[in-house]
Amino acid sequence: SYQVLSRKWRPQRFDKVVGQNHITRTLQNAIGMDRVAHGYLFAGPRGVGKTTIARILAKVLSCENPQDKNPCNKCTNCRDITRGSSLDVQELDGASNRGIDEIRGLREAVKYPPNNNKYRIYIIDEVHMLTREAFNALLKTLEEPPEHIVFIMATTDAYKIPTTILSRTQKFDFKPISVNNISTYLKGVLDNDKLTYKEEGIYLIAQKADGSLRDSLSLLDKVIAYADDTLDIETIRDVLGIIEENVFLDIMKLISEKNH
Repeated sequence: SYQVLSRKWRPQRFDKVVGQNHITRTLQNAIGMDRVAHGYLFAGPRGVGKTTIARILAKVLSCENPQDKNPCNKCTNCRDITRGSSLDVQELDGASNRGIDEIRGLREAVKYPPNNNKYRIYIIDEVHMLTREAFNALLKTLEEPPEHIVFIMATTDAYKIPTTILSRTQKFDFKPISVNNISTYLKGVLDNDKLTYKEEGIYLIAQKADGSLRDSLSLLDKVIAYADDTLDIETIRDVLGIIEENVFLDIMKLISEKNH
């Protein structure tokens, strides 16, 4: 069945992640030195790799045959995590599991050892949506977690996270991805799918994505569906509603000339 580009091209290794080298390198070094923390907080704008890196980290920590501090993506544990069916790696949505009862349930669950892996890992997405009472219930577990527990929390609004939580986790700040990096990545996707394109048009998509690789892939999906065969600059402008720069320049000139 068809998969949207953002899912089809989701990186499965640290060295495939775009634009977050300062984070992937730190995590790989920590794994190599056996200095894995029990709590991580990934903060940054949407679509820059927070959940992706959280899953890759979970896979490396669970992998039976890690290679160069990357998951093998072939063992049973790696495949289960990729499919979302691993019993030892749980993904929670902070928006729909935000109450104190859900966190109390989690606090009870962390007491049990993992089934097949070294760690039991909890990935909590949009963690800033938790209530104040839920954060308070999580504090003690974060401060003194069992040896087999790793929490990886992700948020787009780090300023909403209580300082008591911040002080108990290692915080990583994700940055928007540069236009050049997004453009290069999109060209690789199109080359792989043997689609013809104009480089100027791909650069426009990268600019429109505003630092989000996921948004750029969603825009590219839309453009491919609209275009017949070649992704030319006129087609991309039409789909994305981008006005030519010359129009803006002409307006500025008329304003400076006071030409009504």
